Amino acid sequence: MISISKAALAVGVAAGAFCAANAQAQSAPAAPADTAASADIVVTGTRAGERKAIEEKRNADNFVEAIYANDVGKLPDQNVAEAVRRIPGLSVANDQGEGRYVIIRGINPDLVNVTLNGMTLPAPEPEGRQVKLDDIPSALINAVVVTKSLTADQDANAIGGSVDVRTLSAFDRNKPYFADARLAYGWSKLNGGHPYEGDIQVGGLFGPDRQFGAVLSVNYSKRPIESENFQGSTNYRVPVAANGFLVPDQYGLRDYNLARTRKGAVLNLDWRPSDTTTLFLRGTYSAFDDNETRDQFIIDNQSAFTNQTATTGTFRGRGSVRVRRREESDNTKSVQGGGEFDVGPGHLAITGGYARAQKRDPLRSEYNFRTGGAAFTVNYDVSDTPYEFVPTNSVAQTAYSLNSVNYDRRLAIERLAQGRIDYTIPLGFGDGGSSIKVGGKYLDRHKTNNRDYVTYGLTSGRAFTLANVSYIGDTSFYDGDYTFGPRIDYDRAQAFLAANPGTITPNTAGSINNSLANDYDVKERIIAGYAMATLKFDKLTLVPGVRVEQTRDRSKAKLITATSSIASGFNSFGSRQYTDVFPGLNARYDLTDNLVVRAAATTSIGRPNYAQLAPFVSVDQTTSPNSVAQGNPNLKPYKALNFDGAIEYYLPGQGLLSLGGFYKRLDDPIYQQALLGQTGTFAGQALTNATVSTALNIDKAKVYGVEINLQTRFTFLPSPLDGFGVSANYTRIWGNGNGTILGTTPRVGDIPLFLQSKHVGTAQIFYEKYGFAVRAAYSYRSAYLDTLGATEALDQYTGNNGQLDVNASYQVTPELTFFASATNLTDAPWRRYIGTKTLLVERERYDMTVRWGAQLHF
Repeated sequence: MISISKAALAVGVAAGAFCAANAQAQSAPAAPADTAASADIVVTGTRAGERKAIEEKRNADNFVEAIYANDVGKLPDQNVAEAVRRIPGLSVANDQGEGRYVIIRGINPDLVNVTLNGMTLPAPEPEGRQVKLDDIPSALINAVVVTKSLTADQDANAIGGSVDVRTLSAFDRNKPYFADARLAYGWSKLNGGHPYEGDIQVGGLFGPDRQFGAVLSVNYSKRPIESENFQGSTNYRVPVAANGFLVPDQYGLRDYNLARTRKGAVLNLDWRPSDTTTLFLRGTYSAFDDNETRDQFIIDNQSAFTNQTATTGTFRGRGSVRVRRREESDNTKSVQGGGEFDVGPGHLAITGGYARAQKRDPLRSEYNFRTGGAAFTVNYDVSDTPYEFVPTNSVAQTAYSLNSVNYDRRLAIERLAQGRIDYTIPLGFGDGGSSIKVGGKYLDRHKTNNRDYVTYGLTSGRAFTLANVSYIGDTSFYDGDYTFGPRIDYDRAQAFLAANPGTITPNTAGSINNSLANDYDVKERIIAGYAMATLKFDKLTLVPGVRVEQTRDRSKAKLITATSSIASGFNSFGSRQYTDVFPGLNARYDLTDNLVVRAAATTSIGRPNYAQLAPFVSVDQTTSPNSVAQGNPNLKPYKALNFDGAIEYYLPGQGLLSLGGFYKRLDDPIYQQALLGQTGTFAGQALTNATVSTALNIDKAKVYGVEINLQTRFTFLPSPLDGFGVSANYTRIWGNGNGTILGTTPRVGDIPLFLQSKHVGTAQIFYEKYGFAVRAAYSYRSAYLDTLGATEALDQYTGNNGQLDVNASYQVTPELTFFASATNLTDAPWRRYIGTKTLLVERERYDMTVRWGAQLHF
């Protein structure tokens, strides 16, 4: 994804995550630089960032939050997703213990708009529109601004909100020369690995009257990661014996070992030839690489239960040993140029840009060796979570024969060309500052996805067993609670097949659907125009506006039947065009100099994901009844009516106390459904009584909640206690969909929404004085739905997560700072379950990581 500029942010930009702001998502006025009051070494970076954030929130005309880069980072956040989770109402979806997708007020990340300096960002993920924020190193950004109530000059495709990532201009620093460098090294407790990272930034103003500015930022980081995953069951509901006791249908241990690398560069050039003209050119590049090996041991295929109690017993089962080798290579490139000019009575801004995001999996391959169906005698105990399956007999490695090996390659590319023009005219009434703003935007999006999947089975009469390729690795799992058995050496397995041609045979029927059903080509063109006003009357500010967006979709996909071949091209096509109008009003009223009341009524849209729009049709006539899976290019987009309200009190000595509420009414939310007893022609096949799985709109949904935010520094205390401060926020969210989900057991009425935590909060305590800075931050989100089941009891949830991070630094001189951090001191796991926490689907742990390093700042 995109790497963004500011090497000086150090370990994490989130130290500025105290509620912040910006009145418009496109531009932010700079706050004055902090200055030291004496010759003592004083850590000013965090104070300056906080002050800038608070002042911009105070002056904003709509609902926004922000985080700002600081001279010395105070929180150990490795990417933008982890940084923004400190903002009120925000949480993140994780991958391998790191934040990845931002969730605003419990709204699916697919419905969040992410921009770079106001320019829409492409999404490398093939499944949806969500932008991977873990690709963006926090050390390379200048600011992140989250808009919760849209104005008409912002894209309407932001039901959750809009996240604008901003890079640093040399005019932000306003110095003839500046440079920052940072190096960090660390230790991960679980695998004993050593993450390391470094970044450097140089820039300044030059030329006659300092008209020109340039900033170059580069970043590199590498993190070896191990995670231990207990693989539970998705089937607890089937009686396994005559006495009716329920037992999970499998048990697995998965050991992930990977190296995660991030690289990024930003080049920003500015020219201000006069007070009325500014020109700029922004270039960004980022790369995210993941090389992973996943070892796995599974027991399943239960039979012959004996000695059963409610929680214990014995059965016969099958063992499987697997290894998956996965390589992922993502990169994003973008270039943006434009300028601002005083033209006639108003101010003209023109911006254009091109961005390309690519997600490439050159290899996703898995070997599976397994025993016969009843090779193991297993004692089980499900009285605790995770539960235990303990084999009581030994099985030779020669009893594990190759069952399958697959090779999976994927490539998703999204290209965005866009341009916008805005013209602002001041109005000569009110108390000054009133204006009218009009403009338009053109966005051309082209998203493609291609998957090549081939699976092989063992050729009849050939032998290939675990004994040929096994080795004994680390046998301790979950701090010795479980024992990990033999593993597969992937490279030796590949060498064995190369040395023994004919050992495996392709399974064409098992390969075609996976290869073809995921291929699509979607083009989306959006033409938008808007008009808005900013009207200031004494203590009252009103920002009414209206935006019009015309959307045109063109999509291609593939029809898949028993006669299809892997080489099949696009042979199914869809198209749709629609126009929407988005009125909105933001208002603020200054009751006193320090007390502000805000309200907003806005509208927004959430367009369907590309994979849902792709008109693929996959027909399986080997099942009874026949089954069909298909896309739906006629899906309606989500529509939202949003209400926001808040009261904010700005405390003396750089602080804030606020209370807010929000309500969103969503029309036409999208859920995957199964239509039973369908008769018709699908992909040229005449079917009767078929089951058709597809995405469909339901009637409506609602999301509402309250947000509380407090931040203050105890400057009223006597020294040295005046260095203490706290920051805390809490959001309570309610919501559900309402309609009918069709399937074997239709669900009617209230239906939970995906990724919606009921409770989200962050608490921070810090001390900063005499060059020392210590900060501890605890972030929490409650469980959320990730998979909708046939019934409420079968819904699958991602469990609650609470993580404690600590960071400390000492500013030896104004130019040199040493720092150290500890991440995930609580060893917070990632866990999934069915309905109730005891029905475990999986549990993954990461343990803590510590880092230390130094930063130079000139």
